[in-house]
Amino acid sequence: MKCDKYTVLTLICIGAAVPLTMLLLDRRMAENTPTVRVASFNVSLNREHSGELLNELRGGQSEQARKIAEIIQRADVDVVLLCELDRDSAGEAASVFAREYLAVSQGGQRAIDFGYVFAAPSNTGVASGLDLDLDGKTDGPGDAFGFGQFPGKFGMALLSRHPLDIANARTFQLLKWSAMPAPLRPAGYWPDDVWSQLRLSSKSHWDVPMRVLGTEIHLLCSHPTPPVFDGKEDRNGCRNHDEIRFWVDYLTPSKSGWIVDDKGKVGGLVEDAHCVVMGDQNCDPIDGDAQRGALTTLLAMPRLQDPKPWSRGAVEQSSKQWGANAVQKGDPMFDTGDFEDVPGKGPGNLRIDYVLPSRSLEVVSSGVFWPLAWEPTYALVAASDHRLVWVDLALAAKPR
Repeated sequence: MKCDKYTVLTLICIGAAVPLTMLLLDRRMAENTPTVRVASFNVSLNREHSGELLNELRGGQSEQARKIAEIIQRADVDVVLLCELDRDSAGEAASVFAREYLAVSQGGQRAIDFGYVFAAPSNTGVASGLDLDLDGKTDGPGDAFGFGQFPGKFGMALLSRHPLDIANARTFQLLKWSAMPAPLRPAGYWPDDVWSQLRLSSKSHWDVPMRVLGTEIHLLCSHPTPPVFDGKEDRNGCRNHDEIRFWVDYLTPSKSGWIVDDKGKVGGLVEDAHCVVMGDQNCDPIDGDAQRGALTTLLAMPRLQDPKPWSRGAVEQSSKQWGANAVQKGDPMFDTGDFEDVPGKGPGNLRIDYVLPSRSLEVVSSGVFWPLAWEPTYALVAASDHRLVWVDLALAAKPR
């Protein structure tokens, strides 16, 4: 998946330990520009009970986690956002996964030491005390600020080989949905006193700065709610749209005045900052049930670029699985999720996972880890219904 990967590294590391900076020099183009590989991966490491995933991960024996780790090692990423990795009350699961799976060789691959972990709390499973699904109760998973059986269900974690400026990270877990100008409020569903208390993010939105060779890149992470599992009011479809729209406003200084982070800081990202929007957005630009207006706007923003990562495996599976895929209008080569293909039961395969760098960063290459069925690595993808998406970014030798 990478060209000329070990050319410089071979000359440098004979008989010596390889410092982190050399890992950047491991990927060079003809002009000798170091790159950083940024990835997003919904790993489907969610369980039914609080602490269950952490207990499973301890000891390094989880078969699913081993496969997920091998995929990440084979992709050889420098920073990865993991979606659907349950967060326990102490926030240990992400660190245990990094230490006992990724830092240990899986399937003969080179281990990766992700020395920096960011795993802030999520709205999933956090009790609202409100009857949000209108079932007459206030204590169900559909009544939490984000759907979930316990706090941290379907959580997120950001793992990096390079320093994360956690002290200056911004989170938006508490931001009210009603604070957004002209939100897509589900018509006639929630009364005003309930609507005014709802949070925008189903998990959270994060802005985490990362430093690489003197370059600061803001990693903009989120995992909006799926636009399904609701009724005619389309409350999840509306929320998905507005969770994605958050980034449109955050990246537009003239529109970001309504945004307030969890520490009280107002506004979005300054205009000249490097950034990457990343995560499972649960929205395909062409197919599926989502209200795709916000995603279409995000993809068309002059500030961002869409490398359109693709794979041959996605094309193969769309053709083999057929069913709902037969009526889709989008090109299957860009799919990142493998979902139910029976017409009427599922949407088929979709493009819903994204890595969108700012135009201030040069894209060198990109891809989706989706092997063809005859390849030995194909068995790994059964570990999740999503595929890892990666983008290589060229880095300047000096700060901007």
